[in-house]
This record gives sequence, structure tokens and C-alpha cells, in this order.
Amino acid sequence: MRTIRRSDYDARIEIMPLIDVIFLLLTFFIYALVLMVRVDLLPVPLETYISGDPADPVPASTITLGLDGTLSFNDEKIEADQVINRINSAKQDEPNTRFYLVMAAGEGEVDRGPVLTSLWDRLRDAGVEINLVGAPIVPEGSGQ
Repeated sequence: MRTIRRSDYDARIEIMPLIDVIFLLLTFFIYALVLMVRVDLLPVPLETYISGDPADPVPASTITLGLDGTLSFNDEKIEADQVINRINSAKQDEPNTRFYLVMAAGEGEVDRGPVLTSLWDRLRDAGVEINLVGAPIVPEGSGQ
């Protein structure tokens, strides 16, 4: 009987596929890292002018209408009938306080329309000037 001769091959490690995989992983992680960082504003150095006066910040308070229809005054949950009392106490502490009405972004399980109209009616009846907070309108055809 005839025996088949086999030569023993030495095991080799191919380095080129390994380098390809490493660069693929590196590219993936760099791309993922870039997508995690949100850049909304670019830092711009402001000029200083001799003729200018420093701006005094105006105190502000926020009334937030959450997705579940709850109200918060400066991140403290309150009932709807307590809003006017909180506004009056904030005005007593600081008469120049501005008030901002913020609606949480998104769709909740509760219809917030009646809560918003009721709150708006109470604030209007009390003579409180309210500033709405929202996203800027993007004009049509601007490509954004």
C-alpha cells in the first residue's frame, strides 16, 4: 500500500486582514464619538468697547407645563391655583423679574391644551406679562 506524503505547513498569522479590522473599528468609534458631541453654538470671541456699559442680567422665572400636564415654577412642582401666588411673591422679591412659559417638548398622554388655556387666562387676568419659549422658525427654502 502506498502512503500519501503530506508536508507539514507552518501556521502563519496574516497581518493584513488584522490591520483592516483594526482600522474599521477605529473608524467606527471615531465616527460614533463625533456624532455624540452636539455643537449648537460656536465660541465667538466678543470685542470690548470703551463706550459700552455692562449689561445687567434680568432675573427670570419659568413656568413649565410638563408632558403629563403638571405645572412647575422654577423646577418646583405646583398646582395651577398656586401660580399667581408664586408670581406675586417673586415680584415682591425682585420687581424686574421676567416670566417665561415653557412647554415640554414632545407628545404626552394628557391633552395639555385645556391646562395651557386655563393658565394663560389666569395669568392674563392677573396682568402678568408672559414670554413664550420655543424654537426659532426656519424660513422655507433656506435648506435647513
